[in-house]
Amino acid sequence: MFKNHPKGLLAAALSNMGERFGYYIMNAVLTLFLCSKFGLSDEHGGLIYSIFYAGIYVLSLIGGIIADKSQNYKGTIQSGLLIMALGYVMLSIPVLSTPENISWLLPLTCVALFLIAFGNGLFKGNLQAIVGQMYDNFEAEAAKISPEALENAKAKRDSGFQIFYVFINIGGLIAPFIAPALRSWWLKEHGLSYNASLPALCHQYLNSGAAMVQDQIQNLNDLIIKVSGNATDDLGAFCTQYLDVFNTGIHYSFIASVIAMLISLAIFVATKNILPNPGKKEAHAIVDYSEEEKVAMAKEIKQRMYALFAVLGVVIFFWFSFHQNGTSLSLFARDFVNTEVIAPEIWQAVNPFFVIVLTPIIMWIFAALARNGKSISTPKKIAIGMAITGLAYLVISAFSYMKGYPSATEFKTWSDAMKAGFIAGPGILIVLYFLLTVAELFISPLGLSFVSKVAPKNLQGLCQGLWLGATAVGNLLIWIGPLMYNKFPIWQCWAVFFIVCMISMGVMLGMVKWLERVTK
Repeated sequence: MFKNHPKGLLAAALSNMGERFGYYIMNAVLTLFLCSKFGLSDEHGGLIYSIFYAGIYVLSLIGGIIADKSQNYKGTIQSGLLIMALGYVMLSIPVLSTPENISWLLPLTCVALFLIAFGNGLFKGNLQAIVGQMYDNFEAEAAKISPEALENAKAKRDSGFQIFYVFINIGGLIAPFIAPALRSWWLKEHGLSYNASLPALCHQYLNSGAAMVQDQIQNLNDLIIKVSGNATDDLGAFCTQYLDVFNTGIHYSFIASVIAMLISLAIFVATKNILPNPGKKEAHAIVDYSEEEKVAMAKEIKQRMYALFAVLGVVIFFWFSFHQNGTSLSLFARDFVNTEVIAPEIWQAVNPFFVIVLTPIIMWIFAALARNGKSISTPKKIAIGMAITGLAYLVISAFSYMKGYPSATEFKTWSDAMKAGFIAGPGILIVLYFLLTVAELFISPLGLSFVSKVAPKNLQGLCQGLWLGATAVGNLLIWIGPLMYNKFPIWQCWAVFFIVCMISMGVMLGMVKWLERVTK
């Protein structure tokens, strides 16, 4: 797989696996954790999730600027790993949330999230810039051999970013299993078992037990017997204990993230000497250009930046749709899918699993098309990816319509007996995540490749940061998903994402010829 690719590609990918591990832990548990620990509503938990994930990518722009200014990409990356580890250490300390301490505990949790986001910002875009520089150097060496060698080297860039992408997702494949496993183990140690609905009822009872209707009290008692095997005379004491044990198990999963960060740091430090420094050669090269050459160069840079911003404007809506996997789609898995078979968090492992399995297949298809003179340009691949994302939401929208699902808020008021006939099996989410992953493979790694092609040599870190900044804008919109999820019939919520993706695909197709000219 790594044959005929630059030396250092595997080292860079392995260095990124720890960050992906932590990322997918947060993707799997953050919204659900905020709701179960602090009793937040789905909308408020989703809002914090949106701000956190937007922060990761906004701060990547700052991280890119810092690295470009200092020309110390490797030092910036190492600092990012250490700061992320510190944030996860803070999250790993189990403290029971109470009405007396929530005023400082929730802000402290947000500080920890900021540290993770800031560390990620220093790390993520700059490591991608290093991978881009590998291929710049790779192509420069090939150009010294022959024009044919240069063409072959350029053809390796897209597949190189796909290889990088598949290897970093190995960490993401493992991570979503950790939180449910540790939570279930800790519950079992205390003679309890997992139930997805119980934390919300416990918070409701502790906050306003007297206002709960008899049906809700009965449902709470039934669930207590289900998870503990015994009834209780003190509902308040049981609810406090269950929330403490339930969330402590999740806190322990953040310790695993700390370990993953330190492993990534060790790999990076051990291999950093074989990795290039973006912009290093340009910093030592002194060339005099005529005024005409300067004007031509400025015009080319403008065209490249216009092309970059055009693509960024489209992919905002991909990330807005795709990253529902950590909010509204996780809530859907919790509320409408049988959690006794698969815990909601584990669904986040399906995406990296499909990334690992499907990437070689898609690479083979692209290579076969190229051999037959039918290669697909990167802008066309991104447009196809938007179409596949739309298809994913069309499938789940049609499924929800046929099942007759109401809004999630209304569904939660139903009795367990009423819900029983509406709970879905795992098949719908497997199909959904399969399609979303195929779309991701058409957009995310190839988008990174596109950025590395159009970015001016002295702005590699900044331009990778702009790509991540566009992801941030998409993530800032994520909170709309949980809002619609709780307000509209579910099929209408998914239909909105379908429409957004189809419009984005149309815009991208309209720009394809221009983008192809700019990237030649």
